[in-house]
Amino acid sequence: MQYSDMTAKMAEGNGFIAALDQSGGSTPKALKGYGIEEGAWSTEEEMFGLIHEMRARIISSPAFTGDKIIGAILFERTMDGEVDGVPTPAALIAKGVVPFIKIDKGLEDEVNGVQLMKPMPTLDALLERSKALGVFGTKERSVINSANAEGIAAVVKQQFEVGLQVLGHGMMPIIEPEVNIKSETRAACDKILLAEILKNLDELPEGKQVMLKLSLPVVPGTFDPLVSHPKVLRVVALSGGYKRPEACVELAKNKGIIASFSRALLEDLRAQMSEDEFNAALGEASDEIYRGSTQKVEAVATV
Repeated sequence: MQYSDMTAKMAEGNGFIAALDQSGGSTPKALKGYGIEEGAWSTEEEMFGLIHEMRARIISSPAFTGDKIIGAILFERTMDGEVDGVPTPAALIAKGVVPFIKIDKGLEDEVNGVQLMKPMPTLDALLERSKALGVFGTKERSVINSANAEGIAAVVKQQFEVGLQVLGHGMMPIIEPEVNIKSETRAACDKILLAEILKNLDELPEGKQVMLKLSLPVVPGTFDPLVSHPKVLRVVALSGGYKRPEACVELAKNKGIIASFSRALLEDLRAQMSEDEFNAALGEASDEIYRGSTQKVEAVATV
């Protein structure tokens, strides 16, 4: 796929994005969920080797195809690794799956109800290397914990600044200002976030587009203005801690938004499974997330 083909697939493709980008402190938790306890490795290199084996098994599975999985977000080490002897981005492209790279270096401590991204001093070099490997775009995550207008404005401003840096390298940014689904002020967060994103989209140069990765809103349809915005290539949703069935139900209530799930995609996969069991479990998860992404329902208003 050429860049134009990837752009078209992201804009119009039926399916969802697999988030295979757990890193750093989240890796032991991801491995535990996969059935590998912390004592199974003695060095960080061994730990990252095990998580790469998991991801390579997922990507090489016959259940992982571009028919339903239109994109995949990679951790930097996964991007630099191989799947069946082929660089990981090339392995994805061969399956019709558009590759993205997670670029953020984690979160700052909470200030004004939000967690900004840590500095990324080597971002330009990472973007150059990623693009040379055929990677289409990036993903960067911040977290919003409460409805603090100043904090949310700072999150969105930082996200778009990084997004412009990514666009400058000819890549597509996925901007991810995640609203914590456990926040007591979620609905208010959604409204403030929508207003701030619209403001920053208006300031984007003409002809430029970004993607957005957002928490599923409290009120279905809240992000409709973003789905239809000419400067937004696609809106995708994170599962945010929901189990897969609940995440897919909520996703189906939001027209035009597709999934970009991590835990909700991988939650039934185990290292101890036979290949047939593994492929069946991945296939079932993919089918359910695909339906939530493509078969939308009318949300019922509650009083």
